[in-house]
Amino acid sequence: MERTFLMIKPDGVQRNLVGEVIKRLEAKGFTLVGLKMMKVSRELAEKHYDVHKERPFFQGLVEFIISAPVVAMVWEGDGVVASARKIIGATNPLTAEPGTIRGDYGVSIGRNLIHGSDAIETAQREVALWFKEEELVSWELAIGPWLYE
Repeated sequence: MERTFLMIKPDGVQRNLVGEVIKRLEAKGFTLVGLKMMKVSRELAEKHYDVHKERPFFQGLVEFIISAPVVAMVWEGDGVVASARKIIGATNPLTAEPGTIRGDYGVSIGRNLIHGSDAIETAQREVALWFKEEELVSWELAIGPWLYE
């Protein structure tokens, strides 16, 4: 079963949108297999955003993520990486479709509420970076047969 990493960023936590984000992914039929609220260390933030290390906005990303608690999550399901990205919406909330998390709640690109892995390979790297294997709980939804053939 495919897994993805999602993180509700400090602005999403501060705006009390944690439940709304979880509700949307649960309603879609995905399974939450890892969840923790945490204050992110500078080291973890820099590893997470390593791909942007040479970009001018790198330090701003790091400073923002370490500024307040985040909620880190791992979700499981068929096609969860691509589907979660659709639920999240475009990076810039001003161009995100209505009905997406960023389209409904986002205000600016620098405060876009949530991070989601953009590919299966990225998801694997991010899940391993943020969670130890023993922190993940594989389980079957009782309604699984009503979701999957």
